[in-house]
Amino acid sequence: MRFKLIIAFIDESTTNCILDAAREAGATGATVINHARGEGLQKKKTFMGLTLDVQRDVVLFLVEEHKSRVILETINRVGEFDTNPGQGIAIQIDVEDAVGVAHQVREISKDIEDQI
Repeated sequence: MRFKLIIAFIDESTTNCILDAAREAGATGATVINHARGEGLQKKKTFMGLTLDVQRDVVLFLVEEHKSRVILETINRVGEFDTNPGQGIAIQIDVEDAVGVAHQVREISKDIEDQI
């Protein structure tokens, strides 16, 4: 079985919605790293020209490759990444190997055995 790693850098206010939507789209779990800092094309400013550090969460999803595109698109839609600048980004990376996921592989195999 092959995996993809989806990494989403998101506004912390949307983390739970994105986690729920990704699970509905086929993700079997996630790792959330809280309170990361990010900066986009334009620095966010507060009153009097001071910069504003926006708290972000980094969410890591290790997903089966047949489900990865649907999960990535779901994260994009729910997070409104393409419609609202500064909402977040998500990428997917091929995973050469993974350990510690044998219990998930058994469950995923039942769901996708006709696709592979």
